[in-house]
Amino acid sequence: MKATLLYAAGDVRVEDVPDARIQHPTDAVVRVVASCVCGSDLWPYKSAPATDHPRHMGHEFLGTVEELGSEVTGLAVGDLVVAPFVWADGTCEYCRSGLPTSCLHGGQWGLNGVDGGQGEAVRVPFAAANLVKLPDGTAPDSALVPDLLTLSDVLCTGYHAARTAGVQKGESVAVIGDGAVGLSGVIAAKLLGAEQIILLGRHTQRTDLGREFGATDVVAERGEEGETRVRELTGGLGAHRVLECVGTEQALTTAYATVRDGGAIGRVGVPQYAQGPIGMNMIMRNITLTGGVAPARTYIEQLLPHILSGEIHPGKVFDRTVTLDEVPNAYRAMNDREALKVLIQP
Repeated sequence: MKATLLYAAGDVRVEDVPDARIQHPTDAVVRVVASCVCGSDLWPYKSAPATDHPRHMGHEFLGTVEELGSEVTGLAVGDLVVAPFVWADGTCEYCRSGLPTSCLHGGQWGLNGVDGGQGEAVRVPFAAANLVKLPDGTAPDSALVPDLLTLSDVLCTGYHAARTAGVQKGESVAVIGDGAVGLSGVIAAKLLGAEQIILLGRHTQRTDLGREFGATDVVAERGEEGETRVRELTGGLGAHRVLECVGTEQALTTAYATVRDGGAIGRVGVPQYAQGPIGMNMIMRNITLTGGVAPARTYIEQLLPHILSGEIHPGKVFDRTVTLDEVPNAYRAMNDREALKVLIQP
């Protein structure tokens, strides 16, 4: 089968690899219908050292069950399923408490002999715990597929930022970042009842989509000018909740400057720094810093009804579609900011 491999920074190739196959009785093989390139894929794309043992890429995928191990329950061959962006066993203490991202026996797609999502098929460990069956009658070519694929990662990550920050009805929320996660954060803030949603971003096409998703205000300015503008929009106090969806130190600094005293920051951007601006300012202002890697498997069934009802359309974050052979171009387009998020249809 074909799969996407990362050999070095800027060197992504689509090559033939061994077919996905059942290795354990709890495995399933899923034929990929749709996957995508994530903003977090760009970090290794920019920095990975050269290697003769390339990493299999992709952690978001939706597909049809092709084969099941003898111990897999609750699934059938032919089911259309979506997978969370990390896999877990579903039984350990962390999984039982709703935090499968900390599973004692789980792992990441594309590592340690597990296939990546940017390929023709994936062996799924602990399939019964990880694969969520989509409603009967949902066809692999359904117009809902892009929306449903966001359940694998990006929608759940934006939702995690909002949930951990404690967004409540009637509050003000500032969302830092107009990437796919930030736009998903706008959707999540609206779902949770925020009255004012301020999107900090400077790419008009993206911020226009943010307004469509529910942003009430857009702040294009950066640095102190942008921070001042957010405070002006919130009566001089700052937002009740801030969703940090970028991962840079500057984004975290902006979050501290735009959250009101007693407020909370939900940080889900993959950190690209080792030290951040915390200290007396955070303590004296009673600011809560929370967030982390999103337990997508915990949220999928909570968010699925909102997609099926047509209340939200998160799949609009995909602004380009490519075949598997065109994936290297997808990485270049996203890295060069020519595309927001690229859908892959093998």
